[in-house]
Amino acid sequence: MDNNLSLIEERLDYSFTDRELLVEALTHSSYSNENGQDIKNNERLEFLGDAVLEIMVSNYLFSKYKSMPEGKLTRLRSKVVCEEILYDIAIDIEIGKFLLLGKGEEITGGRERKSILADSIEAIIAAIFLDSNMDTVVGLFLPRFKKYINLAVTGKLNMDYKTRLQEIIQKDDSSKRIKYVVYKEEGPDHDKIFYVKVHLDKQTIGRGCGKSKKNAEQEAAKAALTSRGCIDEKED
Repeated sequence: MDNNLSLIEERLDYSFTDRELLVEALTHSSYSNENGQDIKNNERLEFLGDAVLEIMVSNYLFSKYKSMPEGKLTRLRSKVVCEEILYDIAIDIEIGKFLLLGKGEEITGGRERKSILADSIEAIIAAIFLDSNMDTVVGLFLPRFKKYINLAVTGKLNMDYKTRLQEIIQKDDSSKRIKYVVYKEEGPDHDKIFYVKVHLDKQTIGRGCGKSKKNAEQEAAKAALTSRGCIDEKED
C-alpha cells in the first residue's frame, strides 16, 4: 500500500504529512461496507471537497472576470465544477488504479465508473486542504481547471446536458427521478426525426428533437436546463 501511496503522491505532485487522509480519500464506501464500518470511506471528504472546489473556482472567476454578472458567473462555474470535468481529471491522474473498492464494486467496473472517479477527486482535494491549506489546493488544481474554464468562456466546452441536468436535480433532491420518453417520430427510416420529452417524476420539464434518440435526449435536457436558468438560451 505504501508503494501505491507514493505513486499517487507522485501523480498529484504532493506529499502528505498525514497519509491517513490520502487513504481515506481513496477508500470507497463499498470497501468499508465489506471490511468493517470502523474503516473510514471518502464520502465525508467528498462533501468537503465539493465546497473547497466551488470556492476555488468561484474566487478565480470573480477575480478574473470583473464585469461578468452574477448569473453568468454561476452558469460558468456549473459548467466547470461538474462530474464530466472531474472525471477527465481523474483519468489524467489515473486515480482509478489506486482506489480501495469492495469486491462487488470491483467486479462491476467501479475503477472506471465516472461517478466514483469524479467523487474521488473531490475527496482528494479535501484531503490536501486538510493536510495543508487552500493555497496548496489552488496551486495544484486550479491549473487543471483553467483550460476547461477558458473553453467554457469561449463556448468551446462540449457539454453533456443529460449529465449536467442529472447532477443539478440530484443536488436539489436525490430522491427525484429523470426519465426520457420518445413521444413522436417523423420521416422515413433513413431520415427520421425523434421527439423526446424529459420527465422529472411525472412532470415534463423539457422537450427536444434530433436525428437520433441520443441527440433528442440531449436537446430535451438542454431545454430543461434553460427553463431552470442553468444555461443561456443561446448556449451551444
